[in-house]
Amino acid sequence: MRGMTTRSCPCGLPEPYDRCCGRYLSGAAAAPSAEALMRSRYTAFVGRDAGYLLRTWHPRTRPARLDLDPDVRWTGLEVLGATGGSAFHTTGTVTFRAAFRGGSLHERSRFERVDGAWVYVDGDFLED
Repeated sequence: MRGMTTRSCPCGLPEPYDRCCGRYLSGAAAAPSAEALMRSRYTAFVGRDAGYLLRTWHPRTRPARLDLDPDVRWTGLEVLGATGGSAFHTTGTVTFRAAFRGGSLHERSRFERVDGAWVYVDGDFLED
């Protein structure tokens, strides 16, 4: 995601990309919570970083490959709620709405720690 180091992070937080999700996508740091991982995964979808998405997917549910649609333009993320998912938990959920040109995705995602790192397990699509 070149050119994003000083602009606000796509995940919706006011921090610059390199101090927010960029450090997770680059491997310089690990997401400290389920919500931080979910935000970084949204940022990876924005930047079409399939490698990061696969690396942060639970081995039990990870697909063999991920083909991202180049025509999808993600336009915003709204975190609606979270349970667990902190340094004191081994599981967590994050409910969010991710907007894209022409629609939105409303999901409750499940996360677990694997070898100390947060990973995405799966999610349920919710009705708007």
